[in-house]
Amino acid sequence: MSFFPPAPIPSYPLTLLSPHGRLLSLHRPQVMGILNLTPDSFFAGSRVASEKDLLSCAEAMLQAGAAVLDLGAYSTRPGAEDIPAAEEARRLLPAIAALRREFPQTFLSADTFRADVAEAAVHAGADLVNDVGGGTLDAEMFATVGRLRVPYVLMHLRGTPQTMAKLTHYEDDLVLTLLRYFRDRLTALRQAGAVDVLIDPGFGFAKTAAQSHELLRRLPELRALGLPLLAALSRKRMVYGPLGLGPEAALNGTTALHMVALQGGAHLLRAHDVAEARQTIELFAHTFPNAE
Repeated sequence: MSFFPPAPIPSYPLTLLSPHGRLLSLHRPQVMGILNLTPDSFFAGSRVASEKDLLSCAEAMLQAGAAVLDLGAYSTRPGAEDIPAAEEARRLLPAIAALRREFPQTFLSADTFRADVAEAAVHAGADLVNDVGGGTLDAEMFATVGRLRVPYVLMHLRGTPQTMAKLTHYEDDLVLTLLRYFRDRLTALRQAGAVDVLIDPGFGFAKTAAQSHELLRRLPELRALGLPLLAALSRKRMVYGPLGLGPEAALNGTTALHMVALQGGAHLLRAHDVAEARQTIELFAHTFPNAE
């Protein structure tokens, strides 16, 4: 792998427009801070159990340089419990309302694969829908995103969070498989009226640690899609597994792989540790001041 940024590709829009009128510029890489409203997310340090904790964590992330706050109310760790949509909404919607009240200009992301929850979240003030299912877990998601004109993260996944660990065998080249998947899903999204779309390769989702590392190494190939890239690596098994550690000890490894992702063309780092991710971006910018 080359340790220099990839060659420039034709320009594409790097400013996302929320249906509420808020803007998110990705002309230089940004950080998406993770706020988990679940009791069973894989990294305990990301969980918030009360509105007070939520607002405190959000304020700290914003002060540390987060451009987006991503709220998730359904744990997608391997083998996680499948909760009803009503319970997901019960956790998610009040949190969005509270953050919108306290931080009215902050760009908020709703991490959900359910179209009805996504729509309710946007009505509550969410600016972006982050869908781990890429529209495969709810057939109404693309139509909903298109109708709402809300920015959307399209992720690659096979199966469900409950079954994905058994679906890591790929008959064809891994990146070629993803490029075909994104091509087809993007066609359907465009037909549904979607406008602003980001690509998430889905590190760790229906991929072994070795496959996730291959995907990270070949991240520049996904730039052929002509869309901003989101890298969600933070404290995942691909980070701590090779080191013989656990999620709680994976900050240093996460920082190392964040730099690789930036060198590969990532525009948005989804991170538990905002300050460290922001520092990585600053050092990347100093090292490669002319990176596209």
